[in-house]
Amino acid sequence: MNIGDKLGNFRLQATNGEMYSNFSFADKYALCIIFTCNSCDVSKAYWNRIIRLFDQYEEDSLAVVAINSNDASQSPADSFENMQKLMKSLGHENFIYLQDADQTVARQMGATKNPEVFLFNSRRELVYKGVVDDNWENETQVMMAYLEDAIEYCLDGIDIDYPELPPVGCDIIWKK
Repeated sequence: MNIGDKLGNFRLQATNGEMYSNFSFADKYALCIIFTCNSCDVSKAYWNRIIRLFDQYEEDSLAVVAINSNDASQSPADSFENMQKLMKSLGHENFIYLQDADQTVARQMGATKNPEVFLFNSRRELVYKGVVDDNWENETQVMMAYLEDAIEYCLDGIDIDYPELPPVGCDIIWKK
């Protein structure tokens, strides 16, 4: 996807057992989709930050959703059951963590890394894609919170200074 492209349709199952589509978030002003997983060290380092973003912006009409597109047959840590266990361990069973088992959504959006962010405005046009921040290894040493800045700008209807930054993380594990 390129900046300005519209979000396509999807329908995926979440760890809470519910099915979600792009229309499930129609009441939200903006939508942040983060491709992530259970197995990548970079993704693991970001989970608490992602959950905090969910909590921080829940009342600001922003939906934060995670999608796991890794092939679970090659990466058992990314099985649906292990995704459910992760949500329980984080104490956020209400957080929407979706499984893209056939990898259709990842391919449609052009996702390549775990984690990789796609932020959509109220018209569901892509306004930001890339990295969460500038320091996956140490949260206390983050100097540039790119995603958080992009969210603030998006919610205020302002153009984002850095709409596209290369994601940092592990490659999505594609089906063979």
